[in-house]
Amino acid sequence: MQSLAGSLPAGVAPTLGPDATGVGWGFQYALVDKSGKRDLAELRSFQDWHLRYWLQSVEGVAEVATFGGFQKQYQIEIDPEKLAAYNVSLDRIIAAVRSANNDVGGRELERFGTSYLVRGHGYITSLDDLRLVVVGADAKGNPVLLRDVAANIQLGPEMRRGAGDLNGEGEAVGGIVVVRFGQNVLQVIERVKARLAEVQSSLPPGVEIVTTYDRADLINRSISTLTRTIVEESIIVALVVIVFLLDFGGAARAIITLPIAVALAFIPMYLMGLTANIMSLAGIAISIGVLTDEAVAMVENVHKKLEHAPAGLTRRQRQEIIIGACKQLGKPLFFALLVITVSFLPVFTLEAQEGRLFKPLAYTKTFTMAWAAFLSITLGPALIVLMTGAKVIPEHKHPISRFVHRLYYPWVSALMRRRRLSIAIAVVAVVSSVPIYQKLGSEFMPPLNEGTILYMPTTLPTVSITEATRLMQIQDRLIKQFPEVATVHGKAGRAETATDPAPLEMFETVVQLKLEREWRTVPQTRWYSSWAPEWGKRALRHIWPEVRPLSWDELVQEMDNALQLPGLVNAWTMPIKARIDMLSTGVRTPIGIKIYGANLDTISKLGERLETTLRAIPGTRSVFSERTTGGLYLDIVPRRAEIARYGLNVEDVLMMVETAIGGMAIDRTIEGRERYSINLRYGRERRDDVEKLQRMLVPLAAMRDTEGEGASTMGGANVATARLAQVPLGQLVEFKTTAGPPMIKNENGALTGWVYVDMTGRDLGGYVAEAKQAVREQIEQAGHLPAGYRFEWTGQYEHMLRVQDRLQLVVPLTLVLIFVLLYLNFKSIPETCIILLSIPFAMTGSIWFLWMMGYNLSIAVWVGIIALAGLAAQTGTVMVIYLDEAFHAYQRAGRMKTQHDLFEAITYGAVQRVRPKLMAVATTLLALLPALWASGAGAEAIQRIAAPMIGGLVTSTILTLEIVPAIYSLWRGRQVEWVKGPQPPKKSWDELSETFIALEKEQHEAELARLS
Repeated sequence: MQSLAGSLPAGVAPTLGPDATGVGWGFQYALVDKSGKRDLAELRSFQDWHLRYWLQSVEGVAEVATFGGFQKQYQIEIDPEKLAAYNVSLDRIIAAVRSANNDVGGRELERFGTSYLVRGHGYITSLDDLRLVVVGADAKGNPVLLRDVAANIQLGPEMRRGAGDLNGEGEAVGGIVVVRFGQNVLQVIERVKARLAEVQSSLPPGVEIVTTYDRADLINRSISTLTRTIVEESIIVALVVIVFLLDFGGAARAIITLPIAVALAFIPMYLMGLTANIMSLAGIAISIGVLTDEAVAMVENVHKKLEHAPAGLTRRQRQEIIIGACKQLGKPLFFALLVITVSFLPVFTLEAQEGRLFKPLAYTKTFTMAWAAFLSITLGPALIVLMTGAKVIPEHKHPISRFVHRLYYPWVSALMRRRRLSIAIAVVAVVSSVPIYQKLGSEFMPPLNEGTILYMPTTLPTVSITEATRLMQIQDRLIKQFPEVATVHGKAGRAETATDPAPLEMFETVVQLKLEREWRTVPQTRWYSSWAPEWGKRALRHIWPEVRPLSWDELVQEMDNALQLPGLVNAWTMPIKARIDMLSTGVRTPIGIKIYGANLDTISKLGERLETTLRAIPGTRSVFSERTTGGLYLDIVPRRAEIARYGLNVEDVLMMVETAIGGMAIDRTIEGRERYSINLRYGRERRDDVEKLQRMLVPLAAMRDTEGEGASTMGGANVATARLAQVPLGQLVEFKTTAGPPMIKNENGALTGWVYVDMTGRDLGGYVAEAKQAVREQIEQAGHLPAGYRFEWTGQYEHMLRVQDRLQLVVPLTLVLIFVLLYLNFKSIPETCIILLSIPFAMTGSIWFLWMMGYNLSIAVWVGIIALAGLAAQTGTVMVIYLDEAFHAYQRAGRMKTQHDLFEAITYGAVQRVRPKLMAVATTLLALLPALWASGAGAEAIQRIAAPMIGGLVTSTILTLEIVPAIYSLWRGRQVEWVKGPQPPKKSWDELSETFIALEKEQHEAELARLS
């Protein structure tokens, strides 16, 4: 900034803005005087010089921005005829006012042994002080006072480029609390509300503070939604584990580690400064079911070993069996959890807005899974040893095991006879998802309902402050008529903060809504509505009511229809979303188009052509092109020859333009804490027409310079001995009315114009694809795009493309890393590949379920798919572990000689351990259901994350139970001979079980003999 100081205009001093951004607008309020005793200027003064500082001193508040109302100003309206009569120039008035507004210090004065500080009070504090300012003297030496040459000396409003309104009832003074960057918004807002409660008694009588936006409400509702979901998930997981195991001791081992892992995850969260928000709690929510998977598998394996162990075991022998069972699954389960953790690496690589949104989720999920992996090899085995009961229920007596065994055994037996047909069916299922995937729409983020609407219409840049205020009050009044609306706080133009660059033609209206249970209801046709008799309908309405609450989209559409005002182009969004969009791309709508070129006129014409083209695209709610031209200017151009003939400089003439026409703030009053400017200009009636401006008189420089030579002084003012010569302004300048750019934007070294596109009822990617095609055909290929000009699509679409490009690079690398981890565990490339086949099986269900739910592909959906990849790999890992166990058991017994022996081993390995596999899937799947049916703030994001995981787990489980044994048998079949001849008779499940139970008992006896 120091390097710029020399190139800036006089009086311009650059300063650093607050340590905050527009996203930090966390709290908004309006000052209302119910008594009607205070005008907008008094309320604005109270806000600027008292309330603002009270709130700004709160920890975590960067600044408090003011908008609306009138800033008090001392206004001196000069009468040029009196100036001529008293022979006084504007320069002299400016100097006199400045000389009359000052304080001085006189050091110290000692009196009677006491020291007094000497102060000279000379600040102007009232209109009477101004009126008594001496500006000169007449020919007789009598003083000429400011009141003698002024048409009026009064208090009035300072010129403004913004206004505020509350509920359409009239202008209001508003304040915006901007939270410091990096602060906890919830805590800061709570401190702000506490400070407001403290200063309530200090407010002027009759003045109230009306809250019009409170982000703390959104945060609390979001946290409540996610907390409720986590509690529901934990209860479901606990019930599933108890029902599947029927062993409260073993179930307690799984249930106890769940809250411990979650609680321990908050430690690194605290150390990293992560807060409990929508995304961080969502990371825990999608991890709840997975946290118990390893515990369930380990407890079930212990049950199986104890079930087949010989009778009469000592406590020591029993513990050895339990420890051996834990060791058997400890390493693969640890690697499975590690794979789930590693699968989330793509989320850590996200950048910009998407990185800030989803990295907290990735961190909390990783922390939770890391602690679960640690507990699985430390606390988990110890708890199993302590909590496993003396007796376990054999699987042939367990009702769930008996059911799934008898259901799954015929399926696997048939599968072994028709392996290639089963694989073909699975391939067809995977391929069927390809056309469905192509039908899915795409978007950057699902619409996160903040519970507050931000209405952002735009009008032409030539709008005046009076017309902007009138339009704002009309629209606010219309919005307030909706019964769902609590408050409407409108802002036209900018607030007094560097975080708000809004021009006057941009409106920002915060619409605070009532609770959804207070919204209107609309009729809804049910399955019985057309045929059921009335008495039947009355009974059925208790279960399926024929009314439903008005939806968010329907409410916005109704408002949009009611606000089709001439000259306004509507845009509907939400406060946080709009601030993030404007901060990252500058575009407040979901889609924006930047036009780059060298000429503003051409850019403006291209923008208007884009408006026409895009309005015809289905789903377009509004499209507005910024007017890069069309601003109206009254140019005052000096006639240098005439100016020189009268001995003047251009500065002397333009000084007249700046002061008499524009009004110059010549000084500032000091009234305690308050500061107000003193403005000097001609009266409105003398500057509201070009002809009147031409008659303004400019004093000649030659006469001003000689005033002091033959002049005497009186009270510090010169007594002129000669008449002050003046010349009309019209002789010195030329007046021209021209059109020009109201605002110039430059980006990447080129002039730009922006087009804002608001859409509804369609996915973002599909809309942009159709819009691009229309622009290509109707503008680019039609020859309407000149050379050197180009379009750049931005907004949320830009974020979406960036995420897609990043994931296309990182996801394959993550799969390679998962492959390496699986290989380190199994030391077998074929087994690793078999496990990775679970991922496309899982993707099949994800795609179909997303299509049935009507969800678009978004960053939230991709996060769910990334999480699913780790779960699918874990499911395949568990299946391969049990197949290997059965294969090696037959091999050790010397019974793995033919393909039929292989089929028996694979069948037993798949069926015997189907309970832990289904239990692991059930805990994860059922734990995700509360996330899918969640409602309230923040539910949209967690639903999109949970949906692909739920659909993928269903198909992954089905196809893993079917295809993995088939592919495994084809691979292992190369290691045994195929014996031609008749098939041996098919064994029943009981016969097959007895064979393997005998093998396991022999193995236990051998192990116990070795230990003894």
